[in-house]
Amino acid sequence: MSILSDRWIREQATTKAMIEPFVESQRRDGVISYGLSSYGYDARVADEFKIFTNVDSAVVDPKKFNPSSLVDRKTDVCIIPPNSFALARTVEYFRIPRDVLVICLGKSTYARCGIIVNVTPLEPEWEGHVTLEFSNTTPLPAKIYANEGACQFLFLKGEQPCETSYADRGGKYMKQQGVTLPKL
Repeated sequence: MSILSDRWIREQATTKAMIEPFVESQRRDGVISYGLSSYGYDARVADEFKIFTNVDSAVVDPKKFNPSSLVDRKTDVCIIPPNSFALARTVEYFRIPRDVLVICLGKSTYARCGIIVNVTPLEPEWEGHVTLEFSNTTPLPAKIYANEGACQFLFLKGEQPCETSYADRGGKYMKQQGVTLPKL
């Protein structure tokens, strides 16, 4: 497996709509950077957030997720309470080629503030808005800035196309729009 460069990412984004909307170079003036980088793409977080709350004393169960454990916010700045968690989504919509696996790493600007961004890999032929998971590991409230960089996606090319892609399996998160909650 090899990591793919800015040239490959640009070509796929502009000719095959792999990333929409696509920002062809790093933007960083007064914002947390986003756009095309040397060997990756820094995606932005949209202004839709689901923030965990304990108002109803719900139990977090991945097999029977209770949406009442979340409050919805549409905002330019999301405040995550201390030691809490929020879900969001990317501004960008991704379409992953059959011979590519994408992994995600959080931005160092957030990591240095105790804010961890987690995303599971984007599998071959998966498409949709990526649901982002933000953990505030600090004892203080933390800010997430909408329409600014949140994480970097790295594109890894397999030696050959996979036998069975995410689309072939009919994956449960295929073509997701908006912030998507856990499904069984």
